[in-house]
Amino acid sequence: MHNTGTVPQSAPAPAEIPAETPTAPVEDPHGDSGRHARRFGLPVATALVMGNIIGGGIFLLPASIAPYGTVSLVAFGVLTVGAIALALVFGRLAARDPRTGGPYVYAREAFGDFAGFLAAWSYWITTWVSNAALAVAAVGYLDVLIPVNQHRWTACLAALVLQWLPALANFAGTRYVGAVQLVSTVLKFVPLLLVAVGGLFFFDPGRLGPFNSSGQGAIGAVSASAALLLFSYLGVESAAVSAGEVRNARRNVGRATVIGTAGAALVYLLGTLSVFGTVAHDRLVTSTAPFSDAVNTMFGGSWGGTAVALAALVSMTGCLNGWTLLSAQTPYAAARDGLFPSAFTRRRRGVPTAGVGVTVVLASLLTVYNYVSGSGRVFEVLVLVTTFTATVPYLLAAAAQIFHLVSGRPEAVDRARLVRDCVVTAVAAAFSVWLMAGAGYAAVYQGVLFLFVGIIVYALMAARRQRKQAMPSATGR
Repeated sequence: MHNTGTVPQSAPAPAEIPAETPTAPVEDPHGDSGRHARRFGLPVATALVMGNIIGGGIFLLPASIAPYGTVSLVAFGVLTVGAIALALVFGRLAARDPRTGGPYVYAREAFGDFAGFLAAWSYWITTWVSNAALAVAAVGYLDVLIPVNQHRWTACLAALVLQWLPALANFAGTRYVGAVQLVSTVLKFVPLLLVAVGGLFFFDPGRLGPFNSSGQGAIGAVSASAALLLFSYLGVESAAVSAGEVRNARRNVGRATVIGTAGAALVYLLGTLSVFGTVAHDRLVTSTAPFSDAVNTMFGGSWGGTAVALAALVSMTGCLNGWTLLSAQTPYAAARDGLFPSAFTRRRRGVPTAGVGVTVVLASLLTVYNYVSGSGRVFEVLVLVTTFTATVPYLLAAAAQIFHLVSGRPEAVDRARLVRDCVVTAVAAAFSVWLMAGAGYAAVYQGVLFLFVGIIVYALMAARRQRKQAMPSATGR
C-alpha cells in the first residue's frame, strides 16, 4: 500500500536538501519572496510557538484545577518535562530536515507516504475545527467589552469576523503574519506577567487551600488534574510546521521550540501559582474569571474583568493568527508530494493562500452550524475529537526519531549524544501517548473514525497520482 521504511522518491534525503538562502524558503518553487513575504527570525518563530500554545484557556485554567488542590502544580511540572522533551525532539528532527510541514515531513521520510498522509490529515482536521472553537470562545470575552451575545446571529457574525481578520493578515503575506504574531504575543503577555509576577508580592500561603482536596490519593490526583492540563501545551510543533519560513531553520526551529515551550510553561506555572496565592481556595473553585479576581484582590476595584477580557481577546486573536498559518502549511507540504489536492500548493507572498482560504471557509461553516443548531453538543464533540487528532502527528514524529536512533545510520544519529537523545525521545513518546489517553475513550473512538475517512481520501489521491505517473509511459507506447 505504501513504501514502509523507505524514503519516497519525491522526498529528498536530508543530505540532498538544498542549502538555505537568505532570500526565499528552501522549498519554495515559486520564489514568492518580496516585501510582503519575509522569513521569520528567532523572535517571531518563538512568538509563534508561545502564541499558539497560550490561547484563551489560561484565563480559566486556575479555577479548572483548583478542586484538586495545589497537587495540580506537581502535575504541571510533570507535563512541562514531557512538553520540553517533545520540543527537543522537534528541534532534532528539524535540524535534519528543515522543510515546511513538521511532523508530516518527519513521518513521511521515516515511514512512507501513508504515515505522512495520516500526520497531515489529522493535523489539518485539528487546525480548522480548533479555529472555529477558538473564535466561538473568543466571542464570550468580546461580549464583556461589546454586547454581542444578546442575539445568536450577532454572536455568529462576531465569531466569523474574529476568524476572517487573522485570515486576511495571512493573505497579506508572512511579513504581516509575523508582525501580528509578535505584537499580539507581547500584548497578551503583559497582563499575564502582571499577575504571574505581581501576584507573588500579594501572595498569601493561607489562601492556597489543601495540598490534595480531590478525595483520592496523590498519584490519582496528579493524573486527574493532568487530564485537564494535558492540552495546555498543544502548539509546541508550531515552528517545525513552518520551518520553511524560518531563517536558519536547522538551528532556529529547535531553539524557538524549546524557548517558546519553556516560556509558556513559566507563564502557566507562575500565573497559576499567583492566582492560587491571591484568591482564596473556596472562592477560586467556583470562580468564572480567576485572573480577574486576582487583579481585583491585588489592586481593588472591579476593573479586572474588563482588563482580563481584553487580554484574553488579544490572546485568542493572536492564537487564531498563528493557527491559521499552520492550518495551511501542512496541507501545502502534503500537496507538493501529491498526497493532498494540488490546489493547496498555491502560494502568494510566502503564504499558502488556497490552504488558508479552504481552512477559514470550513471553520466558518462549522461556526455557523454551531449557532444555527442552537446546541453546542455536536460542536463540543468535534472539539473533543481534535484533542486526539492533534496528538497523532506528535506520536508519529516521536516514532520517526526513534526510527532514526535505532536504525543507527551515521547521517541520522549523533553518537556523541545518542544516550541523551534516546532518553528525551522516550519521554516525548510517553508524553504523546499520555496526551492520547487523556482525550478519553469517546474522543479516541471518534478520532479514529476521522482517520478512517482520511484513508479513503488517501486511496483516491494515491490512485490519481499513479494514473498521472502512468500516462507518459502509455503515451510513449
